[in-house]
Amino acid sequence: MSTTLPPGPPDRFFGLPLLRQMRHDYLGLAQQMHARYGDAVYFRIVREQTFEFFHPDWVREVLLDPTHSFIRWERGTQVFAEVHGQSVLVTEGTTWQRQRRMLQPGFGPKRMGGYAQHMVAAAAQALDAVPPQPTQTVDFEHLVTQLTMDVVLRTLFSQAVNTHGRAEALAAEQAVQVVGQAGMEAFFWPASLPDWLPHKRAIRHARQTLDTLVWRHIRQRRQAASGEQDDLLGMLLAARDDADANGDGAALTDTEVRDQCMTIFLAGHETTAAALTWWGHTMATHPACAQRAQHEVDQVLGGRSPTYADLPALPYLAQTLKETLRLYPPAASLISRRALRPVQIGPWQLPQGALVRITPWVLQHDARWFAEPERFDPERFSDAGQASQTRGAYLPFGAGPRVCIGNLFASTEMALVAAMVLQRFSLAPTDTAAARPALNVTLRPADGMRLQLLRR
Repeated sequence: MSTTLPPGPPDRFFGLPLLRQMRHDYLGLAQQMHARYGDAVYFRIVREQTFEFFHPDWVREVLLDPTHSFIRWERGTQVFAEVHGQSVLVTEGTTWQRQRRMLQPGFGPKRMGGYAQHMVAAAAQALDAVPPQPTQTVDFEHLVTQLTMDVVLRTLFSQAVNTHGRAEALAAEQAVQVVGQAGMEAFFWPASLPDWLPHKRAIRHARQTLDTLVWRHIRQRRQAASGEQDDLLGMLLAARDDADANGDGAALTDTEVRDQCMTIFLAGHETTAAALTWWGHTMATHPACAQRAQHEVDQVLGGRSPTYADLPALPYLAQTLKETLRLYPPAASLISRRALRPVQIGPWQLPQGALVRITPWVLQHDARWFAEPERFDPERFSDAGQASQTRGAYLPFGAGPRVCIGNLFASTEMALVAAMVLQRFSLAPTDTAAARPALNVTLRPADGMRLQLLRR
């Protein structure tokens, strides 16, 4: 055990210059601190004692938290709660455990076959709408964002994006962008400014747009004379806290249903859209890998639409997606925990109240764990490649008790959509400029993602 503190940047002007750097380029600063100070970094911002851990072993100690010594960073959950309410993304303790119990059945393997049908239908509708020219330059980020929004509308509310719904879906897409940008900015302020201030008009409108969409579906379902629908909203309305698992048998209130729906809606399409956007980029810039994945898809599917049962037969396609998630993790940073009591992590003794920050971007670009880390290499995720990986170095969905509840849903959706894209198109970049990542809660291309789709 070490009673000394890890090295770190100097404590100048109460750490405010460091905070300014974080706001400007969080990922770049994290990489700089790791390169200069090593696997454990300590710094203060005003009174906040902060530890950054960049070694997989220490990261796992924090995230797996066997002594229940950590909760999530309060400011982070406050920011998320402004949109998500008190959903499973935000809550702690027994409330979180109850919500997780009640939601988990909706995201298990038994339900994926049904969800896969919605995913395939949404992908077919979106991809078939691409203009029929042999070569078409498209806003690929917008294409997959609308596609994944259609998926979540179908799986959550049993509603496809139709002619009437496209305006609503476009408004929702814009609202999600505003919420993400505002949320990223808010993380670096100690408290949120009042919503009535004039400069917060855009965020007020964005929240209202999303609230209106979710509440409308909940109220329509409550008023419907028909029976239960086999979608996620139906599952939430029918859910009871299992008494056999120490639950009280109670249902979710409408406000609780709204909060869970908001998290499913936002997380259910935003992170998947980000991942598919970057996958399109990696396929366009690595044609040999794309051709190998395309050949696998052609051999397995023979031109028919994929199903959930087909996915185990598409291992190389899965490898391209996993390697994309390594290079461009949608949740690239902002995994933060607060120490409830003094706790030892590795050789370091953290005081009660210490803040811990974890940045998967840095771990997943570390040459010790991934040779030539900037190189796109799907073989890292072959059976042999995964067997040699260092545990805790790859965290696309987090780890431990708070691992993303929708990781199987997202992985299924990405694989099905990717297979259908490759069935129809070959991808090529529109220019030679490298895509520049920007962190707005999720990792997106700073300047959008336009790609050439070459019809097969």
